[in-house]
Amino acid sequence: MTLRKHRLCGAIASALIMGTVGFAGTAAAQDSASPAPQQQPTELDRVEVTGSRIRQASIETSNPVIVMSREQIQKQGFTSVGDILQNITTTGSPAISRANALSSGEEVGGQYVDLRNLGPQRTLVLLDGKRLGIASNGYADLASIPTVSVERIEVLTDGASAIYGSDAIAGVINIITRKNFDGLEASGYVGQYGQGDGQVQTYNFLLGSTGERSAITFGAEYTKEKPVYARDRDFSFSGGGPWHPYPDLDPITGEIRANGWSGNTDVGRIRTSTGDWSLNPGADPGSLANYHAYGTGANFDLANPNQQMFLRTGIERRSVFATGSFDFTDKLRLNVDGLYTHRETLQQIAGYPFSSDSYNDGGRILWSADNVYNPFGEDARFWRRTSEVPRQTNNELTTYRFSASLEGAFDIGEKSWNWDVGYVYNQNKGAQNGTGNLFIPNARNALGASFIDADGVARCGTPDAVISGCIPWNPALPFGQAGAGGLTGNGALQDYLFLPTHDTSETTTHIYSLNLSGALWKLPAGDLTMAIGYEHRKEEARFEPDALKQSGLSTDLAGGVTAGGYSLDEFYLEFNVPILADKPFAKELTVDVAGRYSDYDTFGDTTKSKVGLKWRPIEDLLVRGTYATGFRAPTLGDLYGGSSQSFEFYTDPCDTSFGSAALNPAVAARCAADNVPTDFRQIASGGTVASGPNSQSDWPFVVTSNADLKPETSKSTTLGVVYSPSFVEGLDISLDWWKIKIEDVIAAETMTSILNRCYVLGIASSCGSFTRDTDGSVGTSQGEIYDATVSLVNGGYQETAGYDFNVRYRLPETSFGNLTIDWKTTYVDYWEYKRDNEAVTPVEQKNGWSVDGNAYFRTRSNLSLDWEYQDFGATWGVRYYSGLKEACAYDVGNAEYGVPPGGPECNKPNFSSPYTNIQPSDESGSNTFHDVQVRYNAPWNATIAIGANNLFDHEGNYLYTSPNSDFGMYGGFDIGRFVYMKYSQRF
Repeated sequence: MTLRKHRLCGAIASALIMGTVGFAGTAAAQDSASPAPQQQPTELDRVEVTGSRIRQASIETSNPVIVMSREQIQKQGFTSVGDILQNITTTGSPAISRANALSSGEEVGGQYVDLRNLGPQRTLVLLDGKRLGIASNGYADLASIPTVSVERIEVLTDGASAIYGSDAIAGVINIITRKNFDGLEASGYVGQYGQGDGQVQTYNFLLGSTGERSAITFGAEYTKEKPVYARDRDFSFSGGGPWHPYPDLDPITGEIRANGWSGNTDVGRIRTSTGDWSLNPGADPGSLANYHAYGTGANFDLANPNQQMFLRTGIERRSVFATGSFDFTDKLRLNVDGLYTHRETLQQIAGYPFSSDSYNDGGRILWSADNVYNPFGEDARFWRRTSEVPRQTNNELTTYRFSASLEGAFDIGEKSWNWDVGYVYNQNKGAQNGTGNLFIPNARNALGASFIDADGVARCGTPDAVISGCIPWNPALPFGQAGAGGLTGNGALQDYLFLPTHDTSETTTHIYSLNLSGALWKLPAGDLTMAIGYEHRKEEARFEPDALKQSGLSTDLAGGVTAGGYSLDEFYLEFNVPILADKPFAKELTVDVAGRYSDYDTFGDTTKSKVGLKWRPIEDLLVRGTYATGFRAPTLGDLYGGSSQSFEFYTDPCDTSFGSAALNPAVAARCAADNVPTDFRQIASGGTVASGPNSQSDWPFVVTSNADLKPETSKSTTLGVVYSPSFVEGLDISLDWWKIKIEDVIAAETMTSILNRCYVLGIASSCGSFTRDTDGSVGTSQGEIYDATVSLVNGGYQETAGYDFNVRYRLPETSFGNLTIDWKTTYVDYWEYKRDNEAVTPVEQKNGWSVDGNAYFRTRSNLSLDWEYQDFGATWGVRYYSGLKEACAYDVGNAEYGVPPGGPECNKPNFSSPYTNIQPSDESGSNTFHDVQVRYNAPWNATIAIGANNLFDHEGNYLYTSPNSDFGMYGGFDIGRFVYMKYSQRF
């Protein structure tokens, strides 16, 4: 055997990339294998297909594999690998979607894919069969891969820890890059939303040369996607998000108002012994006569934070990559490739909702009676959104990747063997620069005692003890009104109060591997083949927040240093055993068995296995199935992550409006025993009463890692059929059933779960993780939770099952051209979660719900109609999402908004929920998006395409739980009609 590429090696690749979702193109393989006229058949090279280490000529295995060819990718209007994968039916909600403007941490700015809604850290991403580098929390950033480099994408929708090791619980994404390219290709892409924003530009080129013994390919890509402001869409113009669950609704029509306001005050809510006060618009803040009772002014004296928020963050990427190979002999080849990517993302959210009650170190931050600008004559508490300085975070990540392998071939008798030894180095270096958060000591000084000096200048402190560099602040002056001590137009005060931060991160992966595969001996049904290999991997990570963040003296979330590493050694063994061939009811019967031993220097060792069956009773029908055990090792962030602060979303069962205490006397009694008032209302962000369940806390809670975590374990099963009837040429139908169960799930306990265990289930051990304000001296009101610790734990399980149904039909060629129908559907039968190992903890059924920040669609379906005629072509795509249920956002105190108790969105007020005893719920309908592209292959060797994603400008249902978004919409939905043009030139 040699390493030379036979003529039909390309035929295998063609058959592979033409495969439909869930199976690798049976009919396509048959077509491609037919020799061209007057050409002699050539023996097919063996290739490695995702899901097996054994090279084989057959591209159909026992594993269900989704394959997307470059041709299929080009017929879409998406410009990033992340967006392309997000739109296949097996993916779940996007992790840290670009509508998650409030998200923070090392991973922000990247693009991640979550198969089966099991979490992106449970999906293994490979680049040419080798692991992609990950962040300290196990996220693989797909934004680091330029689309111009992609030849095809293979998605294994099955557990594969026995083949690839940790993280392959939900499946494997293998991105295959372009190699052996001859010539020059350059492309440009420009598009924007119908509202005139969110412009996307992508420019790339690919240059390659293939000789007798060597090949080299070089490419580069630049992409810039501009942000979209929430104020430019009616569903996110105001309201929604974490501040208030309602958009501004007209009480008569129920429609969203275009001029409403919501959220925290922009004008300064000053609390004194006589009440709450706000300054009259444009008035002199030095006179008490110019103040009115808070809440009686225009727009309820509130701000609209959504006016400053990004609905969709922008991103800018620069990538350069190169691949090369050199054949020393016919049986010895060197492969080398490298990748450099720099991405930059800017987030913007509204100015900080500063509350004097939220910072109680050394006493509340009060507006001192001795402050030169305070006209009230007493120390005052206050709330004030600092809209003059929106919070911005510039996230940068630079990826350096290098891999090299030496591969060879040899024969033992008539049996062919392949071997390779390789090395992979991947480094991600990140930097986050933030502005818009206040430095608490400076804020305390600026609000404290001050005076006017002899030169008429306001100074902090007293004449005998001046605070150097300090500038007094007048929080009563509203946003947009200039004046002494105000933030508007006062750069010196802004610089004093708002200090920038700079966080850095670095993760490094080293992989050394050795693989051997080939045929042992011939059985009656074919060759018994095997693969064996060894891998040594070392992972290191460090995330270092700014010293200011670490100190906890900023309104930004405090965080500690994440630093650590681990190494492991792994051995795997795989056998492909042909049992029967060309027998009645057994044209083929093959068993594939694999096992992997992993030894970590953190938790110890583990062994996982997998068995697969491929049975073809007749030529037209393939039956396949797999059973696999898997695991996910704790990430470096799980083990060694520094404690960090987080404003958690939760539901307090002691709330007398929407909490369990309102309906359950036993819960109310436990709350009363903790000195919670009988009329207690949960306090949400900004010190306001929570408007509904799952509201964001007004105090930052502490989230900690756990060095004693052990791996998650999993069991996955698939069973499917592929039918390619010979009497209907070009038709392939597949149906696969799948089931995945993960035990000892690594997850942070939610505050809702902790509180429910304490008050609803009466588990006393859970009551020590939080502290309430028992007398009203700390928070906004008595009973408020102002301190809590949430830790990562192994506990409970996740289990999901469902079906993947796929139809691909390439109709016979006609005088009107060729038509191909591709229909892919994923139906989720159930998705359940048990949060811990307590017998009394209920199992949560999430399927069909928006809950815990994610959308669990029961059904996702994509239909593609592709037509080609000579040099013209067109593709019509349809993306379908089934409806969702969600907990109602309701509050008896919303009369000021014209919203009755239960809210107009609560269309199932008596629904019995699987999450709590009885939960009023809302059910929204399904959503369908249509995409279209038309193209022309010009005679000068160019392709011109124009298209529109979401052609009919469909707007998704308003979702009050804002799944994967900080606004009232699912973060994976289109936000408008997106029109684009592509031009590709080949030389």
